[in-house]
Amino acid sequence: MKIIKSAEFDATIANGTTLVDFFGDWCGPCKMLGPVLEEVSAKYPDIEFVKVNIDDNMDLADRFGIMSIPTVYIFRDGALIGKTGGYQDATGICRFIDDTVKA
Repeated sequence: MKIIKSAEFDATIANGTTLVDFFGDWCGPCKMLGPVLEEVSAKYPDIEFVKVNIDDNMDLADRFGIMSIPTVYIFRDGALIGKTGGYQDATGICRFIDDTVKA
C-alpha cells in the first residue's frame, strides 16, 4: 500500500473510491492491520488503498478528528462515506467495505 502525505491527500481521494488507513509506526494494532489491508486490497481492484502516518501528517489527523489508531476511512469522489476504528481481521474489513461501498 502506498503511503501518502498531506500534500497529495486531496488529489488521491478526489476520484473514485479510496480506503485510507490512518496509522502510526509505533502502534501495535496498526502493524497487525497493515498485512490484512494488503490481503484485502487484492479483492477490491476498483478501490485504491493508501496509508497516512498521523505522526507525519498531524494536519490530516486534526482535520478528520482522528483520536485513536488504526482508523480506516473510505472516501468516494472526495466525500467520506464510512469509517471504522481498531484492528479487524480480513472478514471484518471486507464486511466494512461491502457495507460502506454498496450502501
